[in-house]
Amino acid sequence: MTKKSLFIELLGDSPSIKVLDYLLTERELDFSISDMARNAGIGRATLYRIWDQLIKNKMIMPTRTIGKSKLYKLNIENPKIKKLMEIDDMLILEELRNKAGKRKVKVTV
Repeated sequence: MTKKSLFIELLGDSPSIKVLDYLLTERELDFSISDMARNAGIGRATLYRIWDQLIKNKMIMPTRTIGKSKLYKLNIENPKIKKLMEIDDMLILEELRNKAGKRKVKVTV
């Protein structure tokens, strides 16, 4: 069983959140629909069910076509996505600070 990301723990385990979590993690890369579904841990049919909402809200955007595959990536210019990126980054920084705080060793001379 894989550990849930901080983003998923905070916002829930829905297919949309899983896709956004994956794309936030790999924000500069583009993916086919099949790759997105597989890497987000959801079925392609489930991704197709939420696809129109992701496109309509301009959360993802097409980038290029390779052969018959169309590739998409996170729309980092979308103000909603910018806020989600801030939340994701804040969660990661908070976790790193917590882990660093636990590892501090008191040195006595």
